[in-house]
Amino acid sequence: MPTRPLVTSYRDALRLFPDMWHKVGLTVLVPLVVLFPFVAGAQWLTVGNNALVSIVGAVALMILTGFCGQISLGHAAFLAIGAYTTAVLGNRLHLPFYVLLPLGGFLAAAVGVGIGFFALRLKGLYLAIVTIGLGFLVNHTLLSFPDYTKGLTGISVPVFTLFGSTAEHAGDIHEAWSLGPFELTFERKLFFIFLVIAMGVAWMAKNLQRTRSGRAMMAVRDHDMAAAALGVDPARTKVIAFAVSSFFGGVAGGMFAMQQQYITVDPPFNLYMSVQFIAMIVFGGVGTVFGAVVGAIAYVVLVPLAEAIGPAIPLLSALSSAQQSTVLFSVLVLVFLVFEPLGLFGIWMRIKRYFMAWPFRY
Repeated sequence: MPTRPLVTSYRDALRLFPDMWHKVGLTVLVPLVVLFPFVAGAQWLTVGNNALVSIVGAVALMILTGFCGQISLGHAAFLAIGAYTTAVLGNRLHLPFYVLLPLGGFLAAAVGVGIGFFALRLKGLYLAIVTIGLGFLVNHTLLSFPDYTKGLTGISVPVFTLFGSTAEHAGDIHEAWSLGPFELTFERKLFFIFLVIAMGVAWMAKNLQRTRSGRAMMAVRDHDMAAAALGVDPARTKVIAFAVSSFFGGVAGGMFAMQQQYITVDPPFNLYMSVQFIAMIVFGGVGTVFGAVVGAIAYVVLVPLAEAIGPAIPLLSALSSAQQSTVLFSVLVLVFLVFEPLGLFGIWMRIKRYFMAWPFRY
């Protein structure tokens, strides 16, 4: 069953918004997203910012696991590198955030390339064990330099907008701006900054999926020996996947640090965070940028809802709110794995097929 109109040229096949319904959806969605920070309360604005951070982190993991098929349980390590790069260099050099975010990404990418060479001989659970070790190694390294990272006590994360700024004069990002009836607070400014980054990362991942390297990643994911027989270099492809994924993971970590404004090593940068990102891409649909974006949004939005309904469930009332949300979401992911392995992306495809074929049924 087709899920898009018939295309007769490469130009039509590569369009991001190929038909009228995509354009209508974009026209409706953009105003809603722009107005969201002005109509949402403080709690849901924080949820929105966390969702944008999670989108970047989930897309990063999707490139590695969904596109290239490399299982990683150490994704939190790359976020930790990006977060602490943003915090340490922000405190010591007072660099603006738009310089620190890519710096954190490049440092995480350097570590990712090193781990990528291990992936050349490991796969499956063996590779997952190595990435778990990476998480512990990064956390131990960060705790071993308390003069820079402040060790177990944590470190504050300044957000500068200009070179040479100081903690007392951090630019104008912390000052509220008045735009007619609207007021741009610090959280609202972060929302729009994160929105631009999240849209850019999703756009780059979507284009990567359709490039030569992206198709090579999917060939390696499906069968690396068959891909090698067809001229694809599996070693080079895996290293590229680790580099790109870890770069975006480092950027997500820097965004997370900006949102929290004060970070520690463990929690949150532990195995639990890595499993959360795995759950996001599984819930959304492995192998698609759509699945990473929708899975991240759904996960972040469902967590506070699960904490709200958790006390009403008898067997869960004795647990903490975080444990209640974890149990409920775990059950939801298991249900999707059994009845809809493609996740939310599979449901979306069924809806599209229905309306594409209407009024006929196949």
